[in-house]
Amino acid sequence: MNFAVVGAGFTGAVLANILAENGHNIDIFDSRNHIGGNCYTERDSETNIMVHKYGPHIFHTDNSKVWSFVNSLSEFVPFVNRVKLTTGNEVFSMPINLHTINQFFKKTFSPIQAETYLQEITKEYSQIEPLSFEDQALKFIGKDLYNAFFKEYTIKQWGITPAELPASILKRLPLRFNYDDNYFNHTYQGIPRDGYTPIFEKLLDNNLIRLHLGTKFSKLFKNNFSHVFYTGPIDAWFDYRFGRLGYRTLDFKSEIHTGDFQGCAVMNYPELKIPFTRITEHKYFTPWESYDKTIIFKEYSRLALQDDIPYYPIRQIKEKAILKKYISVSLLEKNVSFMGRLGTYRYIDMDKTIEEALNAAELILNRIKYKKDIDVFFVNPL
Repeated sequence: MNFAVVGAGFTGAVLANILAENGHNIDIFDSRNHIGGNCYTERDSETNIMVHKYGPHIFHTDNSKVWSFVNSLSEFVPFVNRVKLTTGNEVFSMPINLHTINQFFKKTFSPIQAETYLQEITKEYSQIEPLSFEDQALKFIGKDLYNAFFKEYTIKQWGITPAELPASILKRLPLRFNYDDNYFNHTYQGIPRDGYTPIFEKLLDNNLIRLHLGTKFSKLFKNNFSHVFYTGPIDAWFDYRFGRLGYRTLDFKSEIHTGDFQGCAVMNYPELKIPFTRITEHKYFTPWESYDKTIIFKEYSRLALQDDIPYYPIRQIKEKAILKKYISVSLLEKNVSFMGRLGTYRYIDMDKTIEEALNAAELILNRIKYKKDIDVFFVNPL
């Protein structure tokens, strides 16, 4: 069969790889001039440092199947993401752990003492049924830690107050009563030794796969293929019939310095007086390499406009109402599957993206085998 895959990120590349390995012809279209989507990495021409062009990507998962899959494509070097945060002329460890708590409150708490202390300072919020990010934060860590670490950062990152964001955003952030400063809790954590781009090159190295980079897919091409797997913005496919879905986008300002700039991979800046949200120093993602110079990215968040790269779905009430309409019409679309982060309007990590693509490929091949229609593989995000 002849398939079109729109988007050369993980969803599209994994799907194309498996379908091509099973003898199907694939045409991949991507409006950017490179493969890999937001996971694209490249060597900086001046420093030779491997740069995560669209922001840092640390692979983390509890899924052994996904971990085995990515390790079949590249060597993943163990990497622990130890995020730091500068506020009030001090540097703290994130996520909030025992060291953060003791440093912030000028204490020497034991784990039990710290937990008891947080219970005391959050007691007035304990009866709240958290609906917003702010409710959840106050109930979770209390007013002082919330104001210092999350309130202004959230305004910069999302462009709206924490009271307007759902509580679910904060529920996935860990709170620890020990000195563990590993940002993630997952069993497997690492970064590919040679960057992410070679992974995509390997996935797409098949004579049955044809790449069309710098090329937007037109719905006029749809009837040329047995089926279209679309990983672009769902609202764009329907020509924004019900309005545009809201996204935040990121601008990166790069700087090159001599030696070491900040002493860690990621430093967050939650205060509104600092215009950027964080600084990434890319050489820290390849500690097995050494350099005389260093390159940093200052990261600025803003509302995504028509020609911007969408990063984070805002998912306020109005966006969910619009999304519901797009889901309804997508289920009526013939021979098109909406997949991936943009196609389903969700922020999902790399491992989950790969897992869903692997599952979709298995289902597709099964339907082909038994001569069944290939239905829309839409993960309902509401």
